[in-house]
Amino acid sequence: MSTKDIIDTLAGIESGSALDGIRARRLQARENAQKSYLSLFEPIDASDFSLAERAAVAAFVVGLHGESPVAAFYREKLSASAGGAALWDAIKAEIAHGKTSGPYGAFPAGPLSVENAAGLIYRVSAAGKSVLGAKLAAALEHAHLLVFRPRDAASSDMKTLQAAGWSDTGIVTFSQLVAFLSFQVRVVTGLRVLGASFGRTTNAAAGA
Repeated sequence: MSTKDIIDTLAGIESGSALDGIRARRLQARENAQKSYLSLFEPIDASDFSLAERAAVAAFVVGLHGESPVAAFYREKLSASAGGAALWDAIKAEIAHGKTSGPYGAFPAGPLSVENAAGLIYRVSAAGKSVLGAKLAAALEHAHLLVFRPRDAASSDMKTLQAAGWSDTGIVTFSQLVAFLSFQVRVVTGLRVLGASFGRTTNAAAGA
């Protein structure tokens, strides 16, 4: 089981650094984020959502956000899982196939309808389905929906996942995993930008 804080690792935060001090001010948030990671990626029971499936979904979701230390981490996690190398080749192609920007979609009829925006309705390619299988292909399509078209999510999407072999417990965990990854990408990106700004400030002060 992992002991080092995953966000610290991905953000390149060293013990005793300025960023370490900032995170220490919100210790409960720091601990809860780590507990979420462990429960999602190092669970006691992965029978409804296998470790390889979790790594594949993670690699896809963070890959949609662009290249980063987070993307590299989950890519390596997938490659290290059983059958992960073949899955990664398919996931990599699907990331390219699903790249877009968002969020977009349609609001219920009303004042917010003026913000409706059309965008890609992603579907796994035929080649991807042949490698990923029905269950994982459905997961990628739903993950893309949650990342880019959350306002379009409906109860029928749950039925699609169930028809592909997802249990209710698996769907709940899957949804939590996608939400956690989006949070993690934002936090790590923000911390790395903040760390870089600290570095520039220190260098400027040293050169003054």
